[in-house]
Amino acid sequence: MVTQAEARQRRDRQIGSVMRHVTPLWLVNDEYRDQEESLLFDLVYPHSEYGWLQASYKYDAFNDVLYHMGEHSISEEEALLIQDSDPFLPGEVATAVPNHPLPRGT
Repeated sequence: MVTQAEARQRRDRQIGSVMRHVTPLWLVNDEYRDQEESLLFDLVYPHSEYGWLQASYKYDAFNDVLYHMGEHSISEEEALLIQDSDPFLPGEVATAVPNHPLPRGT
């Protein structure tokens, strides 16, 4: 049986590996389900094209698998409230311009 502390430690390692390119990153709504040995949580981060996103995940500690359960946009006001706490993975919030050049000849 996986303890809650072990599950969180394994989950944190998975997030660090999978989401290292998406920073800063805030972890919210963290819930442990002991019957399933799993964690349900959301990750909030800025996206250069879509603004602030809140993505839902499930971490299966028994199988050491991270499942993406969907995502949705959040408002700047919601993002500001979340930014009052320290990020789970630190990084810089930068203004980015998406690089989508037009095809040649247009």
